Amino acid sequence: MKFNRRNFIFAGLGAVGFAVVGKTLQALSNETAYPNSNWESIALPAQPPRLRFVCLGDTGTGKQGQYAIARAMKDYHQQHPFDFAILTGDNIYNNGEIEKVTRVFERPYQPLLELGVQFYACLGNHDIRTDNGNAQLNYPGFNMTGRYYTFRRDSVQFFALDTNKNADWDNQLPWLENQLRSSDAPWKILFGHHPPYTSGLHWSDRRLRRRLQPLLKTYGVPLYLNGHNHNYERTHPIDGTTYLTCGSGAKTRRVGRSSWTARAFDWLSFVAIAVYSDQIILRAIDEYNHIIDQAVIPLPEQI
Repeated sequence: MKFNRRNFIFAGLGAVGFAVVGKTLQALSNETAYPNSNWESIALPAQPPRLRFVCLGDTGTGKQGQYAIARAMKDYHQQHPFDFAILTGDNIYNNGEIEKVTRVFERPYQPLLELGVQFYACLGNHDIRTDNGNAQLNYPGFNMTGRYYTFRRDSVQFFALDTNKNADWDNQLPWLENQLRSSDAPWKILFGHHPPYTSGLHWSDRRLRRRLQPLLKTYGVPLYLNGHNHNYERTHPIDGTTYLTCGSGAKTRRVGRSSWTARAFDWLSFVAIAVYSDQIILRAIDEYNHIIDQAVIPLPEQI
């Protein structure tokens, strides 16, 4: 018999244990209060968020895991409508072939696309294996206006990066600094494929860390989103920035723990992010619609 994570949790539990687990899962699904990594109850703000979006990565398989997370996203959308999703790369496996886009993107997310949800993507290492990812750049469904680009929604400005080995950092890095400097958005969020900090199979990208971390600190960027490792991992704030690996949108690999790790799981998941005037609340949600992690990110001081 093949056991998934839910089978493992419930296998061998008696009636008492099953009841305890059931109450825990019910609490995790509660909208008004839920446990954080310290198992403290945090009440949501009385006012609705200014913006909702979701983030996931390493999605482009067209297989069961991708469909499972797509269904969970649809369920979340029914309760908490969001306008768009961030894709943190590896949008089309194995080699970025655009002819697969119907099977690995349009069909899995068809229910969300029909609701008007937009997807904003960046390029992963698998995406650039065919023609350096140029076909994906021109695909309207990924909304990429370049290998690196920026867009604004309400009080948040997003910066999509090309973090691949052949990225044009000579131009991209000055562009990023200029954009960060000139932005008057209260919130600034970066996303790219590779992780500056990770405890997964692929090691932390130290060169990326050296390039980005000074800018993130200087311009008060509280959140960096990435994929590449097929797991979920949230760091403690590092110089004011939380690094969030959202790479388990279709398949998973094991993840360890490091000194910077706040929470890490090798479970299928996506991340739901609600932006308020003075804080961001993020929730990692698994394929069964359970909240497996949450965190509150305060508004950084503006320079």
